[in-house]
Amino acid sequence: RMETDCNPMELPNNTGFEEDSDYRDFEGTDVKDMRLEAEAVVNDVLFAVSNMFVSKILPCAEDVAYINVETRERNRYCLELTEAGLRVVAYDFDQTDDRLQTPYHETVYSLLDSLSPAYREVFGNALLQRLEALKKESQS
Repeated sequence: RMETDCNPMELPNNTGFEEDSDYRDFEGTDVKDMRLEAEAVVNDVLFAVSNMFVSKILPCAEDVAYINVETRERNRYCLELTEAGLRVVAYDFDQTDDRLQTPYHETVYSLLDSLSPAYREVFGNALLQRLEALKKESQS
């Protein structure tokens, strides 16, 4: 199983997946796991991109989910999430291009870091703010 970038303990308990009809079809199967993993990836970095969501058009399977992302530079990508990691599979939402041979990234951070300078800046600033807050906390 691929490690997620997000600690599941940090996610709120009221995610509402059980009530959501899109997820009811997956009860009792492993499909839900890859979709939930994709949702965790999205929730982890959504603040640093223009738009990001799990595809509702491309099929989730036991071993794959697709994530659409629009960077702050307004570039659109469709990402494939598998146990091998994340990779770009198309340069638009809800598409896959078999001719694309893009490398896998272990984390969503390294993938977005390679695609979006604006992501890198926003993420870096958020990290600095968090460190400053921890520093103030430890001094009080």
